[in-house]
Parts: sequence; C-alpha cells; structure tokens
Amino acid sequence: MIELVAFLGNRGLQYAKNRHNAAWLLADELPFRSGLIWKEKFRGEYASLEGTYIQKKLPDDDITSQKKIVLADRIHFIKPNTFMNLSGESVQPAAAFFKIPPERILVVHDDLELALGQASFKFSGGLGGHNGLRSLKTCLGTADFWRLRIGIGRPDHPDISSWVLSDFSPHEVPVLEQVLPVSAAALAEALAYGPDTLLPEWNKKRITQLA
Repeated sequence: MIELVAFLGNRGLQYAKNRHNAAWLLADELPFRSGLIWKEKFRGEYASLEGTYIQKKLPDDDITSQKKIVLADRIHFIKPNTFMNLSGESVQPAAAFFKIPPERILVVHDDLELALGQASFKFSGGLGGHNGLRSLKTCLGTADFWRLRIGIGRPDHPDISSWVLSDFSPHEVPVLEQVLPVSAAALAEALAYGPDTLLPEWNKKRITQLA
C-alpha cells in the first residue's frame, strides 16, 4: 500500500498555473483536502492523514455514489519546495524519516507523453526526460516507485522548457478542470485499496479531450 504521496511542482506564484504544476493543482482537488494541515518540513510542505472520510461525488455522479473510504494506515503527503529538478532532496528525507521504501511511494507529476485529458497510474519505468523524476531516482537510488501521470501533451515546437513552464491556455483549462477531480478521486481510491487495483483501466485513461 502507498504510504507517501509526493506532488511535484515549482514554488512561487509565477509558476502556480504552469503545466509543470499540474500535480499541485491536483492536490487542491483531493476529496479529503480539508483534512490536510500543511506545514514546513523536509524542505517542502508536509501533511498527513489517517482514518475514514467520505469520497465526495463528482458533478455528474448520482448522490448514491458517495461512499466511505477507510485508510488503514497514516498516509504522508509532501509538496517539495526545492523546485522541480531537486524534488528528490525533499522526498527522500521524508521517506527515510518514516522508513518508507520506494515501492510504497506514489509520485504525482505532469507528463508530456500523455495528451491533455489523459491520466495514468504506473509503477516504475522510464523517466521521460522529467527532471523531477530524475532527481527522485538519483536520491532514492531507484525508479521503482508508483506514478500518477497527468497528461499535458507535447508542444508543436522543440522548446520543451518554455512549454512546461507556461500556463495552461484558456482552451485547455476546461479540460484540466475535468481531469483534476476525476484523477484526485482515483488517487483517493489508490490510497485505500492500492494503485494496482485501478489497473488496467487507468493504464492510460482518457478522461476527456479538447473540443
């Protein structure tokens, strides 16, 4: 089961709505976000959660879809404040302090290889040129951790850095606003039952797409 969730992003108002901050935007949609008390720790923002909460319905769901989610163990959450390319320097000390092995860590991050409107759970694998994942692999000594990938798509130009560090366009925002709550609800399910239980449906899930 997952014991530590890391949301990768860049600190600062100028980065808040960037594509590279998709994971931090997702953290704001967590169904249990009101139960998270964030504080400065491990070179980031840290919070934890334990117990039972209600998995809130999504806008298109029938009210009967609401259900209790029980977390058997305490789950730790961290948003590194080190900037993306040093994310591992925040996540690794947290994992070491709580004695959490890499395979019980879930990293939420933006992903160029998935189209906007898609999301995916996967375990281990390549880094896809993602500087945050590269830092995690370096600091943890392995890439064998879970990921929740939020698709941002590739640009039609070679300047990847300017793409990931730019805001979602007005045309993209409505798509993102559908992806984030659905993905956040899936993350809650993964914490309760294990991310492997969401496969293969979430191997590369199309939630919505650009009109």
